Amino acid sequence: MIRYHAAWVVPVEGEPIRDGWVTIDRGRIVALGRRAVNDSTPGVELGDVALMPGLVNAHTHLELSYLRDQITPSSSFTAWVRQILHERRKRMQQSPRDPVVMAAIDAAIDESWRCGTAVVGEITNGLFVTYEKLAASPLAGVVFWELLGFNLKGDFDDLVAHAISDLGELPPSGQVRPSLAAHAPYSVAPLFFRSIKKAVAKMPFVPCSVHLAEGAEEVQLLKTGDGPWKAIMKDIGAWNHEWNPPGVGPVKYLDDMGFLDDRLLVVHGVQMSKADLRKLKERGCTLVTCPRSNGHTGAGLPPIADFYDSGVRIAIGTDSLASSPDLNVFAEVATLHALAPSVPASLLLESATIEGARALGFDADYGTIEPGKLARLLAVDVPPGTTDVEEYLVSGIHPGQIRWIDS
Repeated sequence: MIRYHAAWVVPVEGEPIRDGWVTIDRGRIVALGRRAVNDSTPGVELGDVALMPGLVNAHTHLELSYLRDQITPSSSFTAWVRQILHERRKRMQQSPRDPVVMAAIDAAIDESWRCGTAVVGEITNGLFVTYEKLAASPLAGVVFWELLGFNLKGDFDDLVAHAISDLGELPPSGQVRPSLAAHAPYSVAPLFFRSIKKAVAKMPFVPCSVHLAEGAEEVQLLKTGDGPWKAIMKDIGAWNHEWNPPGVGPVKYLDDMGFLDDRLLVVHGVQMSKADLRKLKERGCTLVTCPRSNGHTGAGLPPIADFYDSGVRIAIGTDSLASSPDLNVFAEVATLHALAPSVPASLLLESATIEGARALGFDADYGTIEPGKLARLLAVDVPPGTTDVEEYLVSGIHPGQIRWIDS
């Protein structure tokens, strides 16, 4: 049993504790509290740090890490997508386990850990090496096999059943769970959405994920059936000439087909209205925002204040290194803080920890400092005499300030 003393303990669910302590036994949190003036209980003195739970990166694409610094910022989301498609097409000509891709994934996992991430929501397009590598790492999380198919023919239930069978062949891991994701409204047929929803509903303890309302071009396609997305889909031979535009926005489109529920991570939401956000809250979805990525891809700046004002659950993701400079969730939090300074720092910290853990199904062990949870705790250096530790933590923390405590 080890007792750690710190200038601040930030449990997330509950007020920060100045001059606090946390007791850990066999990797689990036993107790926490404020140190009394005459308290002489022996322990490990951490000094001027904030002791807090490990972070949750609720949306990333580690397998795209080889594209770091390769994709230039774009003025429109579909222009950025064309760059991605070009680079991935070149890479697909190599071995599925290209050493460059493998090394980049290893480096990304290591970077995530050094930046204070404990849990990830990873998207894979079939390269299950990210599952294997995460299972061998200190990180926990969900690996979503992202399904695409806008012009597919045949039995969608059968296609999804085959995907579920492939997931069942992955080696079991106590800390990494496989699931399915639907890519986006412009790349997944309506019946395919329904089949994915039915399949995930039968899978215990795992969520689903979808990119939604990311760019204006997506809204245009659904409302008019035309625009840059149609051009891309035609160019790559994926357009469905029998598809008719629903004439509604992305949120209503998925809601009308019954896809929105409390097990769904809705990613991005840049183009969502206040009515859309109210619908997500009503359905119990979690909205995962990735503001730095949105700026790089040309999707636009997400309406962060509206997100929080709506009451919808908000988690945070970095997205991939093809659209973000690093995998530092603290940097993502600082961007949110800059975009919406009216949002309380405590809510931003909840989004970076417990909300992401809850959305991914890991809140029993991660996300807060509470008795019984895993002691995946960060010691973050703070200046001596810090009086508002939450405000400090959301203002920009770099990896050199972070270390994991040895539990």
